[in-house]
Amino acid sequence: MSEPQPVVSMRRIGKKFGGVTALHDVDLDASAGQVLAIVGDNGAGKSTLIKILTGVYQPTSGSIHLDGKPLEMNSHSDAKALGIDAVYQTLALADDLDPAANMFLGSELTRSFMGIPYLDNKTMRLEAVRVLDERLGVKLRSMDVATESLSGGQRQAVAIARAVYQPDLRVLVMDEPTAALGPQETARTLKLIKVLRDEGLTILLISHSLDDVFEVSDQIQIMRRGRRAGLVKTEDSSPKEVLGMIVGAAEDAA
Repeated sequence: MSEPQPVVSMRRIGKKFGGVTALHDVDLDASAGQVLAIVGDNGAGKSTLIKILTGVYQPTSGSIHLDGKPLEMNSHSDAKALGIDAVYQTLALADDLDPAANMFLGSELTRSFMGIPYLDNKTMRLEAVRVLDERLGVKLRSMDVATESLSGGQRQAVAIARAVYQPDLRVLVMDEPTAALGPQETARTLKLIKVLRDEGLTILLISHSLDDVFEVSDQIQIMRRGRRAGLVKTEDSSPKEVLGMIVGAAEDAA
């Protein structure tokens, strides 16, 4: 059986910050309906790589392709317009706003009366409930509460709903989605990732939890010192093998 063609490809990506080289000729391939986990110690280059993919940084060298076509992105807005978005660990939610307002933050729906525009709060609320409930399987106890009163897993679901509401979303980066969550909420968040994968999205998962990585990923890319240290199929590997590549056990032994 042939391997699926990648939706997004990164080739020989390099990134320098002044005299410091953060990435050295890194390749990446991610396919539709699959979860590619990216793991590595702090400073391994994970965040720099995904910020290049999402348009936050521009690479010093290398190229990015979407469906085989070269991409040029100068901002995160460019990436979103191409169907590439991210849910970062900070979530970027406004705590004092309700879930629907957060889901549409920056892209509010409006109507007009006698030529005067106003927020269409009713439609935004209905759409928020639809995406959370029907697409993600998440029911909030109330849509009339401030987002800061929600649990960590519920806040994560609101941030995910905001990303997947985009009709042209193709690639979703998830940066440490289970950080600071308890066991039950971690399980719910991992279930959300599986739902999105099964819908055909391309998921890039950055995580320090190898337990989470081995539960939901199809492939694992290991980063070490700004390079790709390895790429394995999850089902053919083990946490011990991946941890060895993260810490450079084979390299140190050599």
